[in-house]
Amino acid sequence: MAATELALMAGGDRVEGTLFGNGERTGNVDIITLALNMFTQGVDPELEFDNINRLINTYERVTRLTVHPRLPYAGELVYTAFSGSHQDAINKGIDQYDAGKGNLWEVPYLPIDPSDVGRTYESVIRINSQSGKGGVAYIMGKEYGFKMPKSMHPEFGRIIQAVTDKEGRELAHDEIYQTFCDEYLTPVAPYELKTFHVNKRHIAGDENESFADVEATLLVNGEEKTISATGNGPLDAFCTALKTDITGNFRLRNYHEHALDGGSSASAAAYIEIEYPDGTVKWGVAVDTDIIIASVKAVLSSVDRAQK
Repeated sequence: MAATELALMAGGDRVEGTLFGNGERTGNVDIITLALNMFTQGVDPELEFDNINRLINTYERVTRLTVHPRLPYAGELVYTAFSGSHQDAINKGIDQYDAGKGNLWEVPYLPIDPSDVGRTYESVIRINSQSGKGGVAYIMGKEYGFKMPKSMHPEFGRIIQAVTDKEGRELAHDEIYQTFCDEYLTPVAPYELKTFHVNKRHIAGDENESFADVEATLLVNGEEKTISATGNGPLDAFCTALKTDITGNFRLRNYHEHALDGGSSASAAAYIEIEYPDGTVKWGVAVDTDIIIASVKAVLSSVDRAQK
């Protein structure tokens, strides 16, 4: 391969080679690898590989041979990272590229943009027992819109690690998303929100003078209980009522929110990190069209998880 590349760059104008390493009396140079290598040197091979999957499917159907998963540019695992540190680097590189902070493709561990040969980003990050928190966060953000705060990555990374250790195999992306839903979004025991009302709200020019009165009805182990309190905002008032009447003390450590999709009726995701008296720290996540309700539900998500 190297000798052929050097020959072409020195002026050679014809090469005979193989297709995915298979050919008759053509030498052993893979034309696809050679052509794309030349492309990276600024030499246009005048061959089209923008749908390499179609070429692979045709080759495998006609020859009844399979393309090696590590074959350059074409193999199933070429644009794939299992290692946590590699996934984190790819995640950051793609974010920088998508943000338009560079005109050149400079993503670590990916010599070309997979979309240039008809591949998608979906297969770039694959999750198994070697994977780290960066890859999991990339999948949740890129495919499902959940931009988890960075300080939440280790917690969810450990949850996914436990699942991969138990299953002993790679996890599909929808399995990761379902694990996220099961862990954060669907638990409603022992506490579930039934109603929430902001009875009075005063917004002052001085943020320290603003306050809100709230009333909420919860299901506590299946029984309805109404709580109310005043705080410097609806979320603070709800937490005060919850601590006073139901759960006992806890402390909010982090809060993060973002829209999940566009439009006037967009849903919002709220992430809340809570520290409990025994030193336990749990994140809670919730989604709602009302960001205040999403925040209240995120508190209950954390509290429910702390009871497991």
